[in-house]
Amino acid sequence: MLNTEYIDLLKKVLIDFHHAEYVQYKPIYENGGWKVKLAQKVNSFLKRQGLSICWRIEPNLQRRIEGRDWPVYADTMIGLKRMDNIEYCISIIQAERIPGDLIETGVWRGGACIFMRALLKMYNEKDRKVWLADSFEGLPKPDHAKYEKDLGDTHFEQKELAISLEKVKANFIKYGLLDDQVRFLKGWFKDTLPVATIDKLALVRLDGDMYESTMDGLDNLYPKLSKGGFIIIDDWG
Repeated sequence: MLNTEYIDLLKKVLIDFHHAEYVQYKPIYENGGWKVKLAQKVNSFLKRQGLSICWRIEPNLQRRIEGRDWPVYADTMIGLKRMDNIEYCISIIQAERIPGDLIETGVWRGGACIFMRALLKMYNEKDRKVWLADSFEGLPKPDHAKYEKDLGDTHFEQKELAISLEKVKANFIKYGLLDDQVRFLKGWFKDTLPVATIDKLALVRLDGDMYESTMDGLDNLYPKLSKGGFIIIDDWG
């Protein structure tokens, strides 16, 4: 029987819900145009003086619930509703004994997969594995020739998305959930997914942000999805 209080608390800890009541942002940047340029110049000047533009504080709980903000300290940015979605899918997988492992492609700090592993532990599930596929070095530069829909994509410039394998493992350890049921596929999806030693999958969660990354996941993992299993396509488009 699941400890629902533990699961509910874990979800909120992983998304750092308890620190989401307020968000800080610089109102001078809101409307774009000359205000942005002015703000940049003012901020550059203030930085040289060891100061910065004042931040305004606004309520943010709903954005955290929906996964529409970028939390500073959370172990996942997907928000409460999408964590609920993972819990629902795994409850069906367990109840109907749908065969296969669980995988997420694009894991950031690993929080969604930590939650998957915790759920398997609560179900006393010994046979399934949780797979984490990621470069652990950020996103690739878009291949415009092959994937026109990624034209202009700038995810590769966002260094905040480059979370190392060592850091993700450390995050599992702090929850006491790193064991041999957790497996890592380090590298670009186009290289790792075709050769991954995965037989069947019950849950596929694609969170690669780009069209190329999403298609790499679909092409290589959908054929391994068991009948009755779930595929979640997060974000792209």
